[in-house]
Amino acid sequence: MVIPGWTKTESPFHEGELAIQSRLNVQTQIDKQGRRIIREYLPEQFRRFFAQLPYVTVGTVDAMGNPWASILVGEPGFLSTPDRYTLNVNASPLPGDPLAMTLALGIDIGFLGIELHTRRRNRLNGVVTKTHREGFEVQVRQSFGNCPQYIQARTSELGEFDSRAPRTINEVSVLSEKEKTLITSADTFFIATAYQADAAGAASGVDVSHRGGKPGFIRIDGGHTLTVPDFAGNRHYNTFGNLQVNPRAGLLFIDFTQGDLLYLTGAANVIWEGSEIAEFEGAERLMHFHLTKGYCVENSLPLRWSAPVFSPFLENTGT
Repeated sequence: MVIPGWTKTESPFHEGELAIQSRLNVQTQIDKQGRRIIREYLPEQFRRFFAQLPYVTVGTVDAMGNPWASILVGEPGFLSTPDRYTLNVNASPLPGDPLAMTLALGIDIGFLGIELHTRRRNRLNGVVTKTHREGFEVQVRQSFGNCPQYIQARTSELGEFDSRAPRTINEVSVLSEKEKTLITSADTFFIATAYQADAAGAASGVDVSHRGGKPGFIRIDGGHTLTVPDFAGNRHYNTFGNLQVNPRAGLLFIDFTQGDLLYLTGAANVIWEGSEIAEFEGAERLMHFHLTKGYCVENSLPLRWSAPVFSPFLENTGT
């Protein structure tokens, strides 16, 4: 059975995404692809997928316009869909997660449902329509699947978690050795970006995306700047399309061994050409991220993870 795709006359992509697709001569092809796979609702298989997840990554924007990437955790079923246009979330932000300050009625919000052990992932963008003591409700604006590239396979299990237990929350204005070690050993991180122009239509909102590479694929340039390679992907350019019109991003790094979480927000710009790109094996372009502020929360994530099985797509990438 063929599931209907995008039904609106307007493009499923906004001006920033379209500009990059045009720059790279893929706009016509990706428009056809987007209208086939992007939907204004959650197909049944996506609804079942979200319902089985014990965690989901989330993107929001604070009152100052800073994007943040977050993670919510719960027993499978904490994400539910009473209908294909609605996602119910029965979970609260983890201690120290910026989502606790950004979550409010009417905000744009993005989700990446990702199952690391199967390398399956689905995206959802929408608007918060209800908040309550147990969680919140989201009206779906866009949903679509992503390919499994660059995902390191990991199994996880939910451990004991006392939300009232004290956590060490360190405010980050410059990267210390602790944060640098976490970043340079990372093979996975998540990035939140946003396009929120007035009357932007169905393509506006917040995105949260996965990025993966070999440990050491991110370069640290001093105490405030990261350089991140961008490898070949689905050519939607959701993240870079957002940066085209709103050069700010939020990053989330996970210490899969200790359960520490590092939340960063700052300015971001894309390097499209030049000799610097060649320093990163497999990169098509680079992103420079300039830290504004962040938080490092120790022993925050109540999940225990297996060792990673690295993606075969990393074969032609470097550190």
